[in-house]
Amino acid sequence: MCILFFKFDPRPVSKNAYRLILAANRDEFYNRPSKSADFWDSSNEILSGLDMEEGKEGGTWLGISKKGKMAALTNYLQPKIDTNAKGRGALVRNFLTTDLDSFSYLKKVSSEGHLYNGFNLIAADLSTTKGDVICYYGNKGEPEPIFLNAGIYGLSNSLLDTPWKKLQYGKQLFTEVIKQSQDLAKEDLVQELIKVLNNQDPQLPDPALEDQGKEHVQHVLNEYAALCVRCPGYGTRTNTVILIDAEGHVTFTERTMLNADINQWKTSAYQFKLET
Repeated sequence: MCILFFKFDPRPVSKNAYRLILAANRDEFYNRPSKSADFWDSSNEILSGLDMEEGKEGGTWLGISKKGKMAALTNYLQPKIDTNAKGRGALVRNFLTTDLDSFSYLKKVSSEGHLYNGFNLIAADLSTTKGDVICYYGNKGEPEPIFLNAGIYGLSNSLLDTPWKKLQYGKQLFTEVIKQSQDLAKEDLVQELIKVLNNQDPQLPDPALEDQGKEHVQHVLNEYAALCVRCPGYGTRTNTVILIDAEGHVTFTERTMLNADINQWKTSAYQFKLET
């Protein structure tokens, strides 16, 4: 399970306002090899965490580049998966390195959507001069990608803004925090968003979640129905917050679990300015 919320306002009225506020959880097996967020190489161009699972090395779930490309991936909850399907982690990585714009890239991905297990992909072109564009495609939903209007969105392991109770609850908490965003110091805003991401109150009953997950989720329903998932050996192991202001200053904060231990965490923060 994974979950993310974002507020998108490509042309904020106030200089103090944020064009983009994104808060996301990565849920995964605690012992799955990963690298915490960092720039990929000495060019300091692309920033993300990386999957280091054998055979899937270099894939990622959320990343951003100084050239203004940003992408985020969630899996679509399905009771059975095809073990021979293409790896989904490359979908974000390939966008961060391509010259294609977000819509064209998602259009290309949609033509191959059947080759993957279920996924959702957010792709963005962030430009201080031209304005920001964010697009969405889910291979279990409509056949074509869509452009997103300014607004507040939530995405978990169903389609964009599917009314799972945990998604609705998290979106409400997220909205309450961002209403205060111009009055909070940046560090305080980040901490308030991380607090939302670590809420462990199960939102039950939820027939939509149960129906989609079927027997796969029954034994862990109480844990899966919370924003922060805590199961033995599996759950929320990374919180990420991305803030982008009107002038293109990016603050990327990642809080990630160490040594597969829910009591050990490391927080890293990166700041840079978009080049577009």
